[in-house]
Amino acid sequence: MFELGTDGPRSIVAGVDGSRTSMRAAAFAAGLARRQSSRLVIVYVASPSVWAAVSPAPLGEAAAQIVDAVADEVRTLIQERYTELGIPVRFLIRTGDPLDGIRRTAAEVQADMVAVGASESAGHRLVGSLAGRLVRSGKWPVVVVP
Repeated sequence: MFELGTDGPRSIVAGVDGSRTSMRAAAFAAGLARRQSSRLVIVYVASPSVWAAVSPAPLGEAAAQIVDAVADEVRTLIQERYTELGIPVRFLIRTGDPLDGIRRTAAEVQADMVAVGASESAGHRLVGSLAGRLVRSGKWPVVVVP
């Protein structure tokens, strides 16, 4: 039977978006996964713009291509780094709200911990950062990496 948080993290989820802080969070999670012999799941949540959804087809397709290009770049970078460390990494791509994507992934893989990068956006002081919202959800220990 699954029990959250027994004997150290067995499964760690790291949320990445290509930013400096999210890549640091993934590196932190990888080091912890290596030391604890944990599974590492890295999730990239593509959140297409509302404007892309209501725009004509060529603009919507261009936005989708940009999202795919960023996801491929992040996947390649992660595969290169974690092959060097010798740990297995599962890379998942989700679409939608980053909070929802990370929460669904953590529940799906029965994560014991979630790692995310600190927000570098000033606007998050008003609406709240992803990390703050994950902490308030109260389901997993959340590590916020600066």
